Amino acid sequence: MSYLVLARKYRPRNFSEMVGQSHVVQALSNALGTQRLHHAYLFTGTRGVGKTTISRILAKSLNCLGVDGQGGITATPCGVCQACTDIDSGRFVDYTELDAASNRGVDEIAQLLEQAVYKPVVGRFKVFMIDEVHMLTNTAFNAMLKTLEEPPEYLKFVLATTDPQKVPATVLSRCLQFNLRPMAPETILEHLVQVLRAENIEAEPQALRLLARAARGSMRDALSLTDQAIAFGSGQLQEASVRQMLGSVDRSYVFQLLDALARGDGKSVVETSEVLRLNGLSAASTLEEMATVLQRMAVLQAVPGMDAGDDDADPEIAATARLAQSMPSDETQLLYSLCLHGRAELGLAPDDYAALTMVLLRLLAFKPPGATTAAAAQGGAVEPPKKPQPESVPASAVAARPVAASVAPSAPVRPAVAAPPLRQNMEENRPSALVQRAPAAPDFVASRDPLPWEDALPMPVSAPAPAPSPAPVAASVLAPAAAAPAAPVVMNSPLGDLWTALVNRMVAAEMIGALVRELALQSELRAQTDGVWTLRVERESLNQAAAREKLQLALQAALPESSQAPTLVVELGPVGDSPARRNAAAAQERQRLAEETIQNDPFVQDMVRDWGARIVPGSIKPLAPVAGKPI
Repeated sequence: MSYLVLARKYRPRNFSEMVGQSHVVQALSNALGTQRLHHAYLFTGTRGVGKTTISRILAKSLNCLGVDGQGGITATPCGVCQACTDIDSGRFVDYTELDAASNRGVDEIAQLLEQAVYKPVVGRFKVFMIDEVHMLTNTAFNAMLKTLEEPPEYLKFVLATTDPQKVPATVLSRCLQFNLRPMAPETILEHLVQVLRAENIEAEPQALRLLARAARGSMRDALSLTDQAIAFGSGQLQEASVRQMLGSVDRSYVFQLLDALARGDGKSVVETSEVLRLNGLSAASTLEEMATVLQRMAVLQAVPGMDAGDDDADPEIAATARLAQSMPSDETQLLYSLCLHGRAELGLAPDDYAALTMVLLRLLAFKPPGATTAAAAQGGAVEPPKKPQPESVPASAVAARPVAASVAPSAPVRPAVAAPPLRQNMEENRPSALVQRAPAAPDFVASRDPLPWEDALPMPVSAPAPAPSPAPVAASVLAPAAAAPAAPVVMNSPLGDLWTALVNRMVAAEMIGALVRELALQSELRAQTDGVWTLRVERESLNQAAAREKLQLALQAALPESSQAPTLVVELGPVGDSPARRNAAAAQERQRLAEETIQNDPFVQDMVRDWGARIVPGSIKPLAPVAGKPI
């Protein structure tokens, strides 16, 4: 007798043997028990999750005669009557399976529907099972619509597809739809243990975990891989042989890489990557395994003590927990994102492992060499800093003011001017807004009470003419830094005035960019002593030697020739006054004034009152500063 593969030998024969699809089994069992049967069923899901198996079990339930030949419709087919055995062996004349991938035309569907007019020959119901139904042509779908909507009482349709989006809505509306879910690795692992116990085959637990993960939710794939692994290992399932067969990377290498990244040890990263190359292990598999471990680390960091692994017996849980404590959560999230996107870069690089090395070293580019993480020092996970919400404001919105060596520039001016006539300034100068059935309003600022935070701002003696509007800068550089709770936002210091004007001037002149620009915008000038300028930042990733040197060179070029070239010292701590915060506050104030101007304009109010016009939410945009006019 020829060998029967595990996927066919252990195909479920009844609903009680189905694995991982309890939601579908419960619905069908209840419907069969109460005999509230639909005439058409649609089973969707990825490959190997049980669509055809459930179709056959459903056909047996409808046609089972029982052990004594007197049975009826049941949710527990006997499996021994003539109908059950014939359906299992594929010989039941009233059960027809049609492969729509190779019989997709209207002629094949017409031939199938011709049999619908005849009553069952030996069974209680005729069952038409159409697999991969999404492959049918539009004409074939249209040909079956009428019969699918009102079939004879003895006819049941069962449709199966892996791509329900391609099935017409007219077909979906005529079917009772069930979505079969991909199975969890734990579910697959448990079933593999039962199958191998029945086969009397010894297997290492870690080998079965590898097979369960490699199946990616498909039980059929898991059993097929198990068959292959048994043949590969000469009847034995060992972790080393299974890992070699799958081409997967030993997670000990993954833990070495993550440990080296946590310590900022670039040498160990490159050496481990070279070992992977020499052993011929897959670069894509390395990134995939790293992403899996990083995901489990992120769960442990977010919810300490919660299991993020497969099960308690997994020996990798302890190593994952240790790494979760040694790496800050923001670096975990960054490295996880790099691993996901790095897989797409493997095909672009001249060498897979050159791309892998670059992906791994990319995190070190944002981390000072040899720096120990706060998590390693404290023995616990570090929460990531909250990302600020970017403002959709160009850099030109903040006027660059000239800087003198001994006089600090002032904060933005808040002029109070009378409102000019509306129609005289309608086309000349106005904030942009989308007003339905009404034109926008002009750009003027009426007298108003200052905001609470504005009371602390110094008023300038005179307002020099601003420089020409610079090129727009990405909005992210104007976003405020993530402030610590203990740092009050106080923006009234002369040092803050000086530093904000200098930074805005360098940004407008495009003297700094990328990480250097972020360092300047997110920092606070704390002191000027004997040519040494002390800056404070909140994020350690901004404090890099290369960025400090470039910022210092830019400052020497931006300051007057008579000024002494400063030496920059950067410290970590809470930031209360930074150019980014000032720019964001100024942008919010301009937005508020623009909205107030539009909403209080008499012409706009007339349009709203008389014509039912309305201002589209979010459409009001303030104008960029114009030379000679107040901000």
